[in-house]
Amino acid sequence: MLPIGDLALHFALAIAFLLGTVPLVGFFKNNVRLMNSASLLAYFLFGLLLFAFISLGCLFYYNDFSYQYVATHSNTRLPVYYQLSAIWGGHEGSMLLWVLTLTGWMAAVGLFGKRLPLPLKSTTLAILGWIALGFLLFIVLTSSPFLRILPNFPLDGKDLNPLLQDFGLIIHPPLLYMGYVGYAVPFAFVCAILLTGYVDRFTMRWVRPWALAAWAFLTVGITIGSWWAYYELGWGGWWFWDPVENASLMPWILGTALIHSLAATEKRAVFPVWTVLLAILCFALSMLGTFLVRSGVLTSVHSFASDPKRGIFILALLGIITSFGLLLLVFNSSKIRSNQQFSLFSREMGILTNNILLFVGCLVVLLGTLFPLIVDVFALGKISVGAPYFNTLITPLTFIILFALGITPLLRFKEDQWARVKNTFIKMAVGSIILGFLISYIYAGKIDGLVITTLILSLWVLGGIIMDALADARNGSFFKSIIKTKASKLGMWLGHCGLAVLAIGVSFTSHYSIERDALMKIGESIQIKEYTFTLTGLENVAGSNYTGVKGTVNVLQNDKPLLIMHPEKRNFTVTNMPTSEVAMRPSLLDDLYVAMGEPIGNDAWAMRIYVKPFVRWVWLGGLLITLAGFIAMSDKRYRRAQKTSVKI
Repeated sequence: MLPIGDLALHFALAIAFLLGTVPLVGFFKNNVRLMNSASLLAYFLFGLLLFAFISLGCLFYYNDFSYQYVATHSNTRLPVYYQLSAIWGGHEGSMLLWVLTLTGWMAAVGLFGKRLPLPLKSTTLAILGWIALGFLLFIVLTSSPFLRILPNFPLDGKDLNPLLQDFGLIIHPPLLYMGYVGYAVPFAFVCAILLTGYVDRFTMRWVRPWALAAWAFLTVGITIGSWWAYYELGWGGWWFWDPVENASLMPWILGTALIHSLAATEKRAVFPVWTVLLAILCFALSMLGTFLVRSGVLTSVHSFASDPKRGIFILALLGIITSFGLLLLVFNSSKIRSNQQFSLFSREMGILTNNILLFVGCLVVLLGTLFPLIVDVFALGKISVGAPYFNTLITPLTFIILFALGITPLLRFKEDQWARVKNTFIKMAVGSIILGFLISYIYAGKIDGLVITTLILSLWVLGGIIMDALADARNGSFFKSIIKTKASKLGMWLGHCGLAVLAIGVSFTSHYSIERDALMKIGESIQIKEYTFTLTGLENVAGSNYTGVKGTVNVLQNDKPLLIMHPEKRNFTVTNMPTSEVAMRPSLLDDLYVAMGEPIGNDAWAMRIYVKPFVRWVWLGGLLITLAGFIAMSDKRYRRAQKTSVKI
């Protein structure tokens, strides 16, 4: 096939340059026609990237192995749905998806930002255009998926990594990139505010739904990635504190601080400098994650590439873009500084406290992720930073955040009185402590310090939500009050509820999971709690590009038949790579999890069997938080015509 996708990328370079320059010239010359070109150029740029992306998809669909990227990541025996998702299964294609996602956000800004002051909107799109130009140069110069290997191209491809031949690949990267790249919009917007001088709380109100959208997409991306690792890698873990996992977690943590800071800035015009700084750092951390995944400086099962030249290019982009934002803030901070006052006992102080805690948590993760690299760069040896470091430091921070979450929504803005809320807090404390001890003892028959603390604080957060809802309904029907509640407040309640659910899931599955590794022959059994697992059969299986062995495991609960599970051990014929396909019985109370290892002589197989209580609550909490973000961004205030922002 003709390299028309590559041609589209080169056209896109030109359009991105025009988008980055023409609207800015229009702004400085006060030329409305030039500023109005920003949206059209953004739409055109998105169309070109979409065309290039579809062109690459056609190359995979028709097995055109004259293209190096297709030959490296596909095979004629690969199922068609994996052929298409293989578009982003490697470095080059995933970068194309990255830039396509960025231009999609740009087109959305052009479409939904019609009520903004024209100079502010056009400048925002121009900044996004420069970001797109940088990454398009990165693709064209170092990472093109359209490189040819003519005339001696292979007749068949090397196949997609077997670990990526899963439904998770189809949905996880696009959703994660929507979050990662989405933070470019708040970044570009606050930079445009600093450049143009359009500063008031109405402009901050406009940026909030974009920050919420990016945060919600990143939340669901991380949640699905955790679920994918849990069932695909065969080790039964939902989080490994892997460097690349941390790369997505860090912008999420700061993004959480950003959406709360934006709420305070919109409501009371407080923290404007801090809000702008968070918007800049969120996108900087997103780019840092891109660098970590693609530079090869850190070892991870999630890494795409290990080319130092590519890493240097991304690092340079990171430095340029971050420096641009920070310098704008340094030289213009006086324009947005707030003189609003608030007391130590107020909602603003609660939001600020949580922001500081989240920022410290992000620094903890950043230090743990980069410290091994720093030690290596300065030739101080080789070290690794594992889960004990992160768990030891993040756990107490999480406890303090949960405590603050129960308090902050019940406080008034500007100033509040302890006497007004004292009885409410006493009721919440007594209820959460009694229920926490009762639930913990009934479930485990004992009291574990970390579990009971997590449970009490999670119930404390839920109690705060209930008391807040009851306060709103004091003069009327509770359910009518809920229906009339603003979407942003419903989102807050649901997000805090999701975090409490997630914390309970993490605590229970971390402390009460039972794991067994054993050799099993047909007819042998393992007892875990009330469950009996018996290996009753083995049979050979074959797929389009793999062969394997499927086990049959009968499960009894209290000596009564419960279900039959079928774990598999597969070997992919092209790559000669083995994988484990786990068998699971999902449940909100406990997961049953069976994975096959290797055959160990005398007809015995290595088997891994877990009973993991409340692990589904981890992903349920993530999905509730995601839903909270989308509900909050649907608030009708963000769809109303904005008042004209004041240029200062």
